[in-house]
Amino acid sequence: MAGGWTRDGAVQDQIDDTVSDAVQAARTRMPRGESAEFCDLCGEEIPEKRRQALPGVRTCVACQSERDAAVRSAGINRRGSKDSQLR
Repeated sequence: MAGGWTRDGAVQDQIDDTVSDAVQAARTRMPRGESAEFCDLCGEEIPEKRRQALPGVRTCVACQSERDAAVRSAGINRRGSKDSQLR
């Protein structure tokens, strides 16, 4: 079913693209390699249990929480209306 000026399936394509982007972003943020003993951002010690739970971790919980919040607030606007672009 087309909606207005869009072609059939356009809404589903937008949903698929949004999900694909989110999955790709999550994969790129996953730690790899050897875990750091100290946070790359603030220098605090990373607890041993965190290093064991997340191989390749480079940040402490506090710094990672800040980074995650920044990523969540920087969403992608795929809506086509000019109104949504102005918000």
